[in-house]
Amino acid sequence: MEEPSQEEIISLVNSIFLVSDFTKEEFSLEFKIEDSDFKSKFEGLARKLEDMSYACKLEETDDGIFVIVQKFALRKQGKIMKSAWTPRILFAVVIGFVMFDGYYRTSFTNSIVDIGEPLETAAFYTLSVIGILGIHELGHIVAAKIHRLKTTWPYFLPGIPVYGIPTFGAFIQSRGLTINREILYDVAIAGPIAGLIVAIIVSIYGAYTAPVLDQVIADELFAQSRLSDWSLGEPLLMTASLAMFGKGELFGQVILMTPFMFAAWIGFLITFLNLLPAWQLDGGHMARTLMGPKLHRYATFGSIGILVLLNYWPMAILILIMSSKNPSASPLDDVSPLSRKRKLSYIGIVGLAILCAPLPANFLPSLLS
Repeated sequence: MEEPSQEEIISLVNSIFLVSDFTKEEFSLEFKIEDSDFKSKFEGLARKLEDMSYACKLEETDDGIFVIVQKFALRKQGKIMKSAWTPRILFAVVIGFVMFDGYYRTSFTNSIVDIGEPLETAAFYTLSVIGILGIHELGHIVAAKIHRLKTTWPYFLPGIPVYGIPTFGAFIQSRGLTINREILYDVAIAGPIAGLIVAIIVSIYGAYTAPVLDQVIADELFAQSRLSDWSLGEPLLMTASLAMFGKGELFGQVILMTPFMFAAWIGFLITFLNLLPAWQLDGGHMARTLMGPKLHRYATFGSIGILVLLNYWPMAILILIMSSKNPSASPLDDVSPLSRKRKLSYIGIVGLAILCAPLPANFLPSLLS
């Protein structure tokens, strides 16, 4: 396909916008526009230019609103990330890690209370964990397709089975340009909401099937070091799931952390982390569309502080390092405000983050006492 000339680009912009001034710079074309309803027009221009390997950006200054057009080239991926086998191999590795983790956790739980055949339970545990992560990423992909934004397939990240969590989640990469704040917000919010629905379902099933230990037996197991206090925090949604069946610390009971409860806990943890208004996490993208770059940076530091208070130091350090290199995503149209309904929905996002947060042990009982 023949590369368009500058005259064709100028003609295209003039056919869409009311241009009052034009400047030709060394590496860009700058158009001062007088349109008041520029949002939808800019979106149409951006899509046409992207197909022509050009990018446009909307900027607002004291002198007015400008459309800046530049030639662009998509960032080249490394051979490993570009290979179609990479996401498949990572997915297979994560499946293996989660299966191994589930088998170990089931065998350990069976040494106290029989909850089922280890291999079969591990398979359903794997389905639960991968289902939460997979539906999360599918939510992003569906939202991206609705907005005609191209993405990669999900890359699943192996974790540390048995001694930690078997997977550190998954991510997708954009293969196109994010045009405005609403697209950035919609793609970001879709993943955590979709994954959380599955996590709640798994949590309810896990709570229903979770064994309740007699206090005398629990004390003996603690004394024998066969049982230890759960120290990684309990989300309010998990507490609520247990309460639905009259179980949990609210009722003075000791509940075994079965593989299904652990799968739900992983889902809530990943949702909580993603909803933090930090860096380029999903919540970070949402916060960026609301706050702008300066306030978003403060929100990132605040999120790091929350993780430190919850004793999640590794994630806090990771966000600190990564945000110093690439703080936030910037849509091409960073002028058009977010719609009112999206602003209101963010209040719900903050509420969901609180409900998914791994709160310290006895947080709710002490709050209610």
